[in-house]
Amino acid sequence: MESFLYQASIFLLAAVIAVPIASRLGLGSVLGYLAAGIVIGPVLGLITATSDLQHFAEFGVVMMLFLIGLELEPRALWDMRKKLVGLGGLQIVLTGGAVMGAAMALGLVWQVALAVGMVFALSSTAIVLQTLSEKRLMQTAGGRSSFSVLLTQDIAVIPMLVVLPLLTLRDPITISADGSIDRGAGDHGAHHGMSLVEGLPGWGVALVTLAAIAAIILAGVFLIGPLFRFIHATRLREMYTALALLIVLGIAFLMILVGLSPALGTFLAGVVLANSEFRHELESDIEPFKGLLLGLFFITVGAGIDFGTFLSAPVTLFALAVGVMALKGAILYGLGRFFGLRGRDQWLFTLGLAQAGEFGFVLVSFSLQQGVFTPALSERLLLVVALSMLLTPLAFIAFEVVSKRLAEEKEDRPADPIDAHAPVIIAGIGRFGQIVNRLVQSCGFGTVVLDHDMETIQVMRRFGFKGYFGDPTRPELLHAAGIDTAKVLVVALDDPAATTRLVSYARRLRGEELHIVARARDRTHVYALYQAGADDIVRELFDSSIRAGRYVLENIGMTEYEAAQAQETFYHHDRYTVRELAKLWKPGVAPADNADYIARAKELEKELETALFQALERKDDAA
Repeated sequence: MESFLYQASIFLLAAVIAVPIASRLGLGSVLGYLAAGIVIGPVLGLITATSDLQHFAEFGVVMMLFLIGLELEPRALWDMRKKLVGLGGLQIVLTGGAVMGAAMALGLVWQVALAVGMVFALSSTAIVLQTLSEKRLMQTAGGRSSFSVLLTQDIAVIPMLVVLPLLTLRDPITISADGSIDRGAGDHGAHHGMSLVEGLPGWGVALVTLAAIAAIILAGVFLIGPLFRFIHATRLREMYTALALLIVLGIAFLMILVGLSPALGTFLAGVVLANSEFRHELESDIEPFKGLLLGLFFITVGAGIDFGTFLSAPVTLFALAVGVMALKGAILYGLGRFFGLRGRDQWLFTLGLAQAGEFGFVLVSFSLQQGVFTPALSERLLLVVALSMLLTPLAFIAFEVVSKRLAEEKEDRPADPIDAHAPVIIAGIGRFGQIVNRLVQSCGFGTVVLDHDMETIQVMRRFGFKGYFGDPTRPELLHAAGIDTAKVLVVALDDPAATTRLVSYARRLRGEELHIVARARDRTHVYALYQAGADDIVRELFDSSIRAGRYVLENIGMTEYEAAQAQETFYHHDRYTVRELAKLWKPGVAPADNADYIARAKELEKELETALFQALERKDDAA
């Protein structure tokens, strides 16, 4: 008991310290867990025997696959079939085949080489998705393609876990609590007495296996719903958690009894329950356990890494990691080009997925247990996987460098010749500018649209809207577009600094003859545009936010008329507030550090409450 508490305390302490630091440095939680394991294991020697905890921690992987299954509605999978099978499937097959060929060239037999190919065909879902979200790249073409490939890889782990035992060349390996290696019965020997398929002929094993899978599907469709309703009647929150854990652990145990991977059964159950009304309840109950156990798994992997192996051949192992990433990157680059990715999207897809992933640790550990890998080979593979993941931040830095060069190349591209003038010039044709352009043109007024993104201009042209490529902040392009005679300039650029520069230039050029409508990122940007000379300033989310607030008021007791009055009063008072605070705003000084600004803001907030009260009181008097 004392030993377990000691180990648990060390693991949790290491995680609490290392993971937040790694996340703040942009390295991701997975690398933080690995680093924590390396420090408490090989570096400080606080933990020496990790095999018992690793078996327990592997339930984190099982829970992860259950949650992945919950996210994959069968209809959504069918809709994504082209990218999943085409882009994702080709990536796994080509990368796995290329790595397998390289491994055989280095002297490995084909069974082991195939297992190595499976390990390196996978990328890091945790690192890549977190980085894409942090850098706001998920909605780009490269980000969506990366997500499709990662999803395919996560699904592919299931058949890989099924195939790996078929590649066994020797008796499965078990690492005992004292760190010694036993060959022979392995893990399965402990379960022979409880096996449902031991001693059965081949056809009997197949029937029992199919029956177990059918039982999981039928239970998911017909049993889970009534069971959750029964638990709901108890009104005990902890019972939901107990039932969620029972589902995962029970299915995992059933899979072990029929000789299949527990991950296979839980993933299948997740897909079956993806359309269930209790899906979100299951997710919220399982997620904390999944995160903690998966983190524990990565810590045990880090603690089990043999640094003696790394120090014995650091150059070789580093070269292998870089070589795997280069080979994988070349395949990804070719696939990206074949599937229509270009420019920044192609490089994001290539560099973002070039590393090995967390499931590589799972496959290496499983292959060692099944006797596919020797302990020495598994140590080297774990180090290569870890090194490739540690190099991932450098790959994203390289992507940013490439992106800047591509952006510079786009800027150097000559602007389109402009052969038309109109009373309205729209600079920037993203989501904001598109709506403005459609409304103005639909009312019969002409527009000249400028944007520095060629792909956006080409998409516009496919829908019948004419636009011109070029940097709208360049004076020569503005003059060519007719800024000297235009009546209205709409500035809808994504870059706040560029928006302010353009507004300032246009105001100096035309004075009060030109009406300028500008898009602002936030209230601080409003002040800068106000000083630059914009006539009408529209915050990106302001109108949609007050509309949402009006819907809230209508559904918590106000009538539609009262909510509309409150919305209108708030709108006019906010415009007045912005003008008042703009007089006190100081460039380069945060509003929170400006005492006069804060004092006036508090006064205006009280005025708003009074104005809303008076508006609703007048309504009551009129009634």
